[in-house]
Amino acid sequence: MRVALRRCVCRLMCAAALVLPVGSGLLAGGTARADETVSVGGSQAVLLKPDAPKASVILMPGGDGYIAAGPGGQIGQLKGNQLVRTRAAYKEHGLAVLVVDADVSLSAAVEFMAAIKRPVIVVGTSRGTQRAAQGIARGARPDALVLTAGFLTDESGAGRNVANILGSPDKLPRTLVIHHRKDGCKFTRPEGVAPFIKWAGGKARVAWLDGGENAGDPCQAKGHHGFAGLDGRVVALAAGFR
Repeated sequence: MRVALRRCVCRLMCAAALVLPVGSGLLAGGTARADETVSVGGSQAVLLKPDAPKASVILMPGGDGYIAAGPGGQIGQLKGNQLVRTRAAYKEHGLAVLVVDADVSLSAAVEFMAAIKRPVIVVGTSRGTQRAAQGIARGARPDALVLTAGFLTDESGAGRNVANILGSPDKLPRTLVIHHRKDGCKFTRPEGVAPFIKWAGGKARVAWLDGGENAGDPCQAKGHHGFAGLDGRVVALAAGFR
C-alpha cells in the first residue's frame, strides 16, 4: 500500500512539472531558467548568462525594435529577427547576452553588462544599427560595435544612417561591419559599406558574407538581409570580435 502511494505521489509530481508555466522562471525540479527578464533603466530586457562569461554582448534587433519581454525571459515579438533567433548561440560562445527593447538607454545597458563582464560589444542589425548609433551619440561607450545589414551611409539608401547620426567617427568604437553581398533591402544596399569604411577612418573593417537562403520581403529576416541560412557564421564573427 505504501509503495503504491509513493508511486502515485511521484506520478503527480512529474505531471505537475510537465505543466509548469513557461513564464514562471523555473524548470522542472525548481532550478532557475537560463533566460531571465531584467529591468535596465526602466526598460525590460532579456538576459542570458553563462556561469563564467568571457565578455558581454548587447543585441539590438531590427524592425520596430520591440521584443515584448515577458516573465522568465520570454520574448513575445520579433522572434524571427536574426539577433533574437540566435541569442542562445551567443551564450554558447561563452558570452553574457542582453536582448534589449527599442526604448532602452544604451548607456544604462552598457553599464549593466559591464558589471557582469567586459568587454561589452553592442551588436545591431538593420534598424537596430540606427538605434545603436543614436545611443552612442547620446553618450553610450561600448568597447566594440558590430553592425549587421546596417543603415551605414547615404549610399546604403537611407538618409538616417550611422554616419549621419554620429556626424563624425570620433565617438565610433572599433567596429565590425557584417554585410551580405546580395542584400536586397533598399535601405541597406551593399554599396553603402565601402563609403562607411572610408568614413570610419581606420576604426572599422568589413566581413562580407555570401550564399544562404533568400525568400520573401527583401528587408525582412528570411532573406539575405537577415542572413537566412548563415546564422552560425554571423554569430561566430560577431562573438569573436572582442
